[in-house]
Amino acid sequence: MIIKNFFTNSSGILVSRLFGFIRDLLTANILGANIYSDMFMVAFKLPNLFRRIFAEGAFTQAFLPAFTKSRSKGIFAVNVFVRFFLFILFLTLLVVLFSPAITKIFAYGFDDETIANTAPLVSINFFYLILIYIVTFIASLLQYRGRFAVTAFSTSLLNISMIIALLLSDPAVPQNTVYYLSFGVVIGGILQLLVHIYALYKTRLFSLLFNAVKHRKKHKQNELERKGFYKNFFHSVLGGSTVQLSAFVDTWLASFLVAGSISYLFYANRIFQLPLALFAIAFSIGIFPRISILIKREEKDEAIRLLSKGFWILTFLLCASALGGIILSKPIVKLLFERGQFNAEDTIICAQVLSMYFAGLIPFGLSRIFSLWLFAHQRQKEAAVISAIALGGGILFSFILVYPMGVVGLALANSIGGLFLFVLTIRAFGFKIFFNIIRSKKLPLLILFLTVESFILIVLKEVLQKLL
Repeated sequence: MIIKNFFTNSSGILVSRLFGFIRDLLTANILGANIYSDMFMVAFKLPNLFRRIFAEGAFTQAFLPAFTKSRSKGIFAVNVFVRFFLFILFLTLLVVLFSPAITKIFAYGFDDETIANTAPLVSINFFYLILIYIVTFIASLLQYRGRFAVTAFSTSLLNISMIIALLLSDPAVPQNTVYYLSFGVVIGGILQLLVHIYALYKTRLFSLLFNAVKHRKKHKQNELERKGFYKNFFHSVLGGSTVQLSAFVDTWLASFLVAGSISYLFYANRIFQLPLALFAIAFSIGIFPRISILIKREEKDEAIRLLSKGFWILTFLLCASALGGIILSKPIVKLLFERGQFNAEDTIICAQVLSMYFAGLIPFGLSRIFSLWLFAHQRQKEAAVISAIALGGGILFSFILVYPMGVVGLALANSIGGLFLFVLTIRAFGFKIFFNIIRSKKLPLLILFLTVESFILIVLKEVLQKLL
């Protein structure tokens, strides 16, 4: 079942990322790496920042264990949904009303004219947050039922919507293209919401929520359940926000660098996120409900066995991806983006950024699966402290490296932060248990595998450089 869930999530993420790459190819071709692409990246990054803090990451990590243990699941789910919806609606209206000031905070290096042109894009894109929150809430319920396919594949709808928006836009008028893209984001969110509502309707959970709404006033939710969830959610927000705050700092610092720096970070990060999402995120989504149930049943040995299995699968996949990304960074960027407004000089810089991102793939990916142990035990506060320390280390290196290395230094600092995160997460998980996991016959096999892969990749790089 776990492997099935992993492949379901992986295949859905792969399809979504393929459409995402098509979207990025068109974006690079039509907008390139300039002030207009930077404007859209800032506007698009804002809802994604809050989505990952409040919706996808923190919400799911706190909601699923609490929902699993709740004695009145319908009432619990409805109460949580209403409170969060009202809060996110208020946040969205706040951003719309004060979009110039908020844009200035996130892109302080932009001049006044660029801020004024970016602010309307921020307002449009931010409505995506409301839609994706509802999607995330429904997705959490579907995960509880062991249904992952709809959420895994529905992300493609966002990318398809943005691709259509790019095709309908006029490349000669980049000012209008960024508006087309922004409305494409909102339409994509609406499409994602519709397929999730339909999927929920096909399950018994729909009637559970409907009955909970009807009898909400007659049944009071257990006060300890409510307080326990919000306490864990708050800690999950603190922990989940660290990666996003790091991305905010990178964007803020990049806005002071040459035009296109924000876009280099975006394009390189998109490639980096493919193996991270395809392997680490997909596996963690598939395994998390099962680990939560095992922990609830106090079946610790079985949970560790499951975690160990996941560790070795991820280690092989992430090591292979990291090595390939570092060695083939330039051919990858050249093949994907070097056309239209994206030139050879852009390729060189973007490839350097990509290499630095891939240096952190293994620690970021592995720390995600070990953090499941903390979330399943409802140790969100401890996970938040770990993330905060890792964030501090990453931001410190961002300020240290941005002057001598520019945008490349920001990507390297991100990877250093990932290393801090991994070491601290393993410490919380338990060094003794971790060393028992890695004491395996698979370790020599991994070394042999990476040695052979390195030789193949070096030969492949030479071939690609001659062909491209």
